[in-house]
Amino acid sequence: MNLRPTLRPLERRVVQLAGDGMATTEIADRFRRSPEMITRIISMTALPGRSTTGLASREPLRPLERRVLRWRESGAAYDEIGARFRRSAAHIEQVEQLARYKLDRA
Repeated sequence: MNLRPTLRPLERRVVQLAGDGMATTEIADRFRRSPEMITRIISMTALPGRSTTGLASREPLRPLERRVLRWRESGAAYDEIGARFRRSAAHIEQVEQLARYKLDRA
């Protein structure tokens, strides 16, 4: 699994506005930054390992949900999994149901 960092909200918006053709000075005024800062933000988003699409767009489940599903498929009981996370069996069952719901909708 590739855990590339995604862009922060400010970075995403700056890149979007720049892509739409807005001048750097206009963007800087809008975010109360200097034009040089906006230029640096745009250039940093192009560095290797930065992405406008995050892991969330590819993987709908949180790590906890993935683990719970994996352990349930291998036969682990709710109580056993709950003890690992210091949660009740009812909570783990709810996490499993939510994970299955997310997968059905994806």
